[in-house]
Amino acid sequence: MEAAITGIRWIGRTVLSPVRILGKVGLFLATAVFWVFVPPLKVGRLVRQIDFIGAKSITIVALTGAFTGMVLTLESYYALQRFGADALLGPAVALSMIRELGPVISAFMITARAGSALTAEIGIMRITEQIDALEMMGLNPFRYLIVPNLLAGIISFPLLASLFNVVGIFGGYLVGVKLLHVSAGTFFGEMPQYIDMTEILHGLYKSTTFGLVVTWICCYFGYTTGYGAEGVSKATTRAVVVSCVLILVCDYVITSLLF
Repeated sequence: MEAAITGIRWIGRTVLSPVRILGKVGLFLATAVFWVFVPPLKVGRLVRQIDFIGAKSITIVALTGAFTGMVLTLESYYALQRFGADALLGPAVALSMIRELGPVISAFMITARAGSALTAEIGIMRITEQIDALEMMGLNPFRYLIVPNLLAGIISFPLLASLFNVVGIFGGYLVGVKLLHVSAGTFFGEMPQYIDMTEILHGLYKSTTFGLVVTWICCYFGYTTGYGAEGVSKATTRAVVVSCVLILVCDYVITSLLF
């Protein structure tokens, strides 16, 4: 009898633990969204975070986009050549970049560079009691720390994904036209027939969602980090891993809804 009760308690703890965590994460987001619409907005802080998340990620996003477009062009060319569809190389590369690779890979790169640093920054503020000091001074930590990061992510991710797409398509052009000797007119001429504003908007929807999810998760893990250097390191690792997994999950959900 006692063993059965112990087993039931173990099952209860196993089920309730993730539900409790989901509740805390959801309440964190709800609180942050609430303070987004409560003035005044910390504009200076928002601009600094856009610079940190967006402007300082331009180099890594552009470099990754260029080589992604190059590799994608090589793989697509040899695949299309088997079916005699070389003329569709440009649209194939552009569609793959705009629909899928641009939003997803750029989100991964920003998470690795800015998301991890964001978690560590807020985590260090937590363990050094700077967040407690803000509360003692009558400043709302959500308004000062979380809201600017959420808005900066929502603004920066679509812009960086667009940059990723442009640089990737240009990298594909260099490989396709200069290396594989595909006609430049053929590479770009077929794109308008296969790519319209709907495709571009779908990619922007994805990157905007990724921006919200990544900043939300990174801020949450940083805000709730354990004390000590070990707590910050664990929070940073968890934030990056969970963010990358949620990017893929959201990518599938959005793709299934939009296409």
